[in-house]
Amino acid sequence: MQQPATVFSQITDVLYPAEFDRCVQLFATARSPRALTYYDQFLALCFGQLTYRESLRDIVSCLRAQRASLYHLGFRGEISRTNLAYASHHRDWRLFEAIAQVLMRRAARLYGHQDGDPELPKVAFALDSSMISLSLKLFPWGYYARSTQAAVKLHLMLSLQGNLPAWAAITEAHFQDMRILDRVPAVAGAYYVMDRGYLDFLRLRRLHQVGSFFVIRSKHHVRFAVSTSRPVDKSTGLRCDQTIRLTTR
Repeated sequence: MQQPATVFSQITDVLYPAEFDRCVQLFATARSPRALTYYDQFLALCFGQLTYRESLRDIVSCLRAQRASLYHLGFRGEISRTNLAYASHHRDWRLFEAIAQVLMRRAARLYGHQDGDPELPKVAFALDSSMISLSLKLFPWGYYARSTQAAVKLHLMLSLQGNLPAWAAITEAHFQDMRILDRVPAVAGAYYVMDRGYLDFLRLRRLHQVGSFFVIRSKHHVRFAVSTSRPVDKSTGLRCDQTIRLTTR
């Protein structure tokens, strides 16, 4: 009797083998893999992420506890802490970046035809960042001030039409949020929703110059003069509608 597909294999089946092979060819190492293929490495890392594993040893221990099910999970080679650590250290990380971009484009095509929230602009993005904790013993380069831990910072831009990732970048933990505005793709006519950490008028001017719009929380020290004030219905939650001129240096 054929065993039904596992939930994990159903999740990973969305990535076609031909797409994965094209990404591998772009960033393949000089030595061909032996004990651990690129795809097995990818599955092991996905398993660790989805099941909240805390280390390579934790990932391998969980997988080896279910040896009879590894084939049905999609694994074809032997998983050990040694070959998984070797692969993670020597193989190009950009392979997984390319795979993520493939999946992001796939998701955009799948949900692109769906009607979004009529109260939102047709093209709108939400930009924010979050810290990803690392082991300071294993990643001493990830140390950041006022902490005894290591981390990297993930900057993620979500499309509000479907809540799909549209762009992402990983930086050092101490990287200021406002500096990522220099890298964010500027789309004409799009609206960008951001927190006050991105308040840098010189950088926001770049979005304005290409015809984009931004919605952002102000800081207490920002000074401005009101040139035009228009009436609003405060019962809707709006406080004011004003055209201002910055006086902050």
